[in-house]
Amino acid sequence: MKIRIRGNSVRFRLTKDEVEILCRTNYIEEITNFPSIDFSYAVGVSDVKELAIDFTNNKIFLHVPEKLIEGWYFNNKVGFSHTAPTNNNRTIDILLEKDFTCLEDRGEDESNNYPNPKSLAN
Repeated sequence: MKIRIRGNSVRFRLTKDEVEILCRTNYIEEITNFPSIDFSYAVGVSDVKELAIDFTNNKIFLHVPEKLIEGWYFNNKVGFSHTAPTNNNRTIDILLEKDFTCLEDRGEDESNNYPNPKSLAN
């Protein structure tokens, strides 16, 4: 699982195995160990109507309605997005999506990523 944070937007990208785990167990988490503290990010099914996100105890947690991920592992739906209000009268853009292979080789192992739709169009 990868996250990308830019300004007031957070994007989560999941490989095939991670999408399967999320759909099967309703939860997935990654931990990054820094010298002074651990940082984690997780995606889990929650009793919410739309994607929701929070940050507590050094963890970014993406709450996903169960209805969104039902069958997600088997279907062609790329992902889900939502813009949520924040406590300072702004918004945060949230995106959860399947991770596609890059069109150009970046030297990373992408064998567990989804085929890039642009590469299939050729």
